[in-house]
Amino acid sequence: MNLAEQLEQDYVAAYKARDVLRLGVLRLLKTALKNFQVEHLRPPTDEDILTVIARQCKQRQDSTEQFRLAGRQDLADKESAEHAILRSYLPKPLEGEDLVEAVRAAVAAVNASGMRDMGRVMQRLTAAHKARLDGKAASAAVKAVLQTL
Repeated sequence: MNLAEQLEQDYVAAYKARDVLRLGVLRLLKTALKNFQVEHLRPPTDEDILTVIARQCKQRQDSTEQFRLAGRQDLADKESAEHAILRSYLPKPLEGEDLVEAVRAAVAAVNASGMRDMGRVMQRLTAAHKARLDGKAASAAVKAVLQTL
């Protein structure tokens, strides 16, 4: 079963179970995927779906931070719960030693020799591990590895 079928099945299950939060998140995700399809004039592939989900996760994460700063803990909790639902559809993120190994592989692949090659390394890393990367963590890991060269 591909990811689009899984999302549709989960949408129906949430509807039947009257899970308002999950249903709302999946409804917004389906809308974002439909917008993607209209914009690109083709149905989204699993990779495209993961990209859209990652973008939605990032939006929820940013909203959670903004609501907390504004003192709206109720809205921050809701956004955080939505983020958790979306996160369950993404593969396990690259963290720790796995991230460092991926960065080292990208550095070797582009023959990076210093900080001036950071853009090429980030581009290679992003292409190889699209939905599994957190941009801030990846950037910090690339800087750390490149500074040791």
